[in-house]
Amino acid sequence: MNARTSDGTLQVRSIGLVFAALLIGETLSSLDQTIVATALPTIVGELGGVDHMLWVTTCYVLASTIGMPICGKIGDLIGRRGLFLGALALFLIGSAICGFTPNMAGLIAGRAIQGLGGGGVMVLSQAIVADIIPARKRAIYLNAMGIGWAVPMLIGPLLGGLFTDHLTWRWAFWMNIPLTAACILICAILLPKYPQHASLKHFDSYGMITIAVAVTTLTLATSWGGVQHDWRSPVIIGLIAATLIFGVLFVIAEQHAAEPIMPLTLFRNRNFVLATVGGFIILFAMMAAMSYLPTYFQLAHGMSATLAGYMEVPSSILYFVASLISGALVAKYGRYRKLMVASFIIALAGALGLCTLTATASPFLVCLYLTVMGFGMGLSFEILVLIVQNEFPATMVGTATSATNFFREIGTTLGSSVAGAIFTGNLTHLLVERLKPLGGAHALGVDPNSFTPGIVHALPSHVQSTVAAAYNDALIPLFMLVVPLMIVAGILMAMLHETPLAESLQEQGSK
Repeated sequence: MNARTSDGTLQVRSIGLVFAALLIGETLSSLDQTIVATALPTIVGELGGVDHMLWVTTCYVLASTIGMPICGKIGDLIGRRGLFLGALALFLIGSAICGFTPNMAGLIAGRAIQGLGGGGVMVLSQAIVADIIPARKRAIYLNAMGIGWAVPMLIGPLLGGLFTDHLTWRWAFWMNIPLTAACILICAILLPKYPQHASLKHFDSYGMITIAVAVTTLTLATSWGGVQHDWRSPVIIGLIAATLIFGVLFVIAEQHAAEPIMPLTLFRNRNFVLATVGGFIILFAMMAAMSYLPTYFQLAHGMSATLAGYMEVPSSILYFVASLISGALVAKYGRYRKLMVASFIIALAGALGLCTLTATASPFLVCLYLTVMGFGMGLSFEILVLIVQNEFPATMVGTATSATNFFREIGTTLGSSVAGAIFTGNLTHLLVERLKPLGGAHALGVDPNSFTPGIVHALPSHVQSTVAAAYNDALIPLFMLVVPLMIVAGILMAMLHETPLAESLQEQGSK
């Protein structure tokens, strides 16, 4: 397909078709981070793996984190079309494994394969947008791609709940198979081919290996610390040491690589560093605050999986509305610094509200505070990517985009694993402590490691209230963790430099 005009840009009609294809791909990959949330209590209960609950989400974001910088760099070298289709194929294979697995080991393996594909889809879709649309106009398109995040946040928990309540949780994965296959077909037809800039002869394999090991050991340390192993145990200390060692080895590799995955020159750019840290904080805070809310609503407030999914709908809607508003404002005025500061102030207000919750608080109050936080995050989420892309020439856009998304996914990984460690550790302790006066869990005929909403709802009312209070008190520390992060991010946004947004692809390419 060749739909370019004489100046190298795509025709308007073709831009719309290509953008639709990219949006489908990003939505599918994002959906699988949210659709599992409401089904998670039932999934791990049926497969007997409540103590491995956090891995169902963590392994997905871990794999996508590793895949992002690799896909970004390869895309810059040999083009993004074939790579994008390959990432979609990986996502399809992982979905099939998850949908048909009989045990937790298969589920976790499938989620890892999904993550590798999903990470590639997310970073490549944003880089392809930068290939076809100049920075000034790109604000609207990138924020419209907020659909790829807002719609999954909106319908993901609902679909997960509906499948769990009325069909089977396996449909959360089965549905991806035909949708991803259709997306591969659409992208194969619509995505234009781009010239190859270089070969993979000098690909940074040493950097790829060291960064993969560093991310994996970091995730294991934060996931196991305080849950499966004491923070001062040899295992956790060894994992942290390995993270530091391989992190240093990665930096050394990037200094000597002919085609580094993550050039260290990126970090000499102030806006890149500030926007990347801001994106890291958003994803960390989002995962920390929202990962276990569907479980909380079901087990602490007696909601069905479907109703628990509805509780996050207003936040998703306001997130998307805020994204569109910020895109329109930046496209019109070409400025972003004050808007970025305001976004984190609003998100801070929502986080402070969540910290005040008690076990008897109305679920709708939780919904209100989530909505405020979601609106604030929506104002800045995609604009931070635009800020990064605007700082570099077209030949480095994929690398810069993948680098900033890499640290975002590190935020997602750490947010998920740290939240899981804090929540699981607190919950286990609180349940043992508070059920002890009632005779203990086993005396009540239940195993906390196999709690499902149905089991909890069948318990006597006084036991249900005890469990509800334990879930609430285990969740509050996660919200308290978000508050200082929002304050730091707001201060960093005030330090951004207002670099003029490129008006054309030629202007961007000349940087």
